[in-house]
Amino acid sequence: MNLIKRTIFSFAFVLLFAQVMPFVSPAFAQEPVEPEAVIDGRNMLVYRMNIYESLSEEGEGLRLGIYQGQAAIGTSQAVEENLERLERIVETAGQFDVQLLSFPELYLSGYALTLEMAEELAEPQDGPSITRAREIAGIYDMALILPYPEVALIDGELHYFDAIAVIDADGTLLQNYRKTHLYGDSERLVWDFGWSDYPVLMVKGFPIGVLNCYEAEFPELSRILALKGAKLIVIPTAADGYYTLPDGNRSPVPYPDISRLLIPANAYQNNIFCAYSNRRGYEQVGEDQWHFRGNSIICGPHGDIIIAADHEQETLLIADVVPQYYGPTHPEVDHNYLIDRRPGLYGELVKDEVEFDSGYTYPTYPDWSE
Repeated sequence: MNLIKRTIFSFAFVLLFAQVMPFVSPAFAQEPVEPEAVIDGRNMLVYRMNIYESLSEEGEGLRLGIYQGQAAIGTSQAVEENLERLERIVETAGQFDVQLLSFPELYLSGYALTLEMAEELAEPQDGPSITRAREIAGIYDMALILPYPEVALIDGELHYFDAIAVIDADGTLLQNYRKTHLYGDSERLVWDFGWSDYPVLMVKGFPIGVLNCYEAEFPELSRILALKGAKLIVIPTAADGYYTLPDGNRSPVPYPDISRLLIPANAYQNNIFCAYSNRRGYEQVGEDQWHFRGNSIICGPHGDIIIAADHEQETLLIADVVPQYYGPTHPEVDHNYLIDRRPGLYGELVKDEVEFDSGYTYPTYPDWSE
């Protein structure tokens, strides 16, 4: 009888405790207090590779590098430090014949910027930082995907974009991509919406596309790039474990692990390679703190995980992406998702007004084309 009473009391106590305690995700409750050796180990660059004995012929594939790092944030000195780190990583990647190297979202400045910081640090696409990065690309014969804060004068007004410079191995600026789908108020309070027709770019004769963070979660965008011939989509990101919301509260749950949920699906349903290039570690701005998931990954056309990084570790992922080394995805080899589409049935996808959630009209944004 006493055992039954104790069990009932314990259960009631748990229920009461759950009601009075605010929800805190145990995995991301606070910055961990860890031994210095553990922190030092995580800050050391680890190499993870899945490469073939030799590079593929030009146009048949590409050796891709993904840098997962914790960059400096928020000052002109931070930008300089990040550029110096960029050159060191490029030099290191060059030792393994990397042909295309991606950095995380807003790598140059840090991600967790206030509007004032963004206005101070943003540069035009032909500004000193991108110019220097173009010189580095040319020196090392390596194409770069370099996210940065951009300022542009449009119709007499300054606009600020969460941008990505795609730089060819000879230093040519192939594309200046402005993020088209901003995530939540935390981004919309700082950045303007970009506009794009999602071009496919040729790097070493291989067709690639670029998206930015939240855009990995819109299947329409990956499908557009695949239909236009991309065989690889690279997605710099700043996916978090937690962050400080605009209202000052901490986000109650971690960001979804897109690297395991959607990156393999994007790759499989489009029969392409797909890579997610995330930050790691922490950023602190005033009392606001961000913790990043560090879940960088490269997936193959069968939805297979070619190589992935640990969440907390400074990492350089290197993998060969070669489509001819993959067979068909379905038993009847003449059929797949791309060629079996029926576009005439998909008009509902592009309607301005929809019925979900008791009716919704999508907002419109200015066409700030490049």
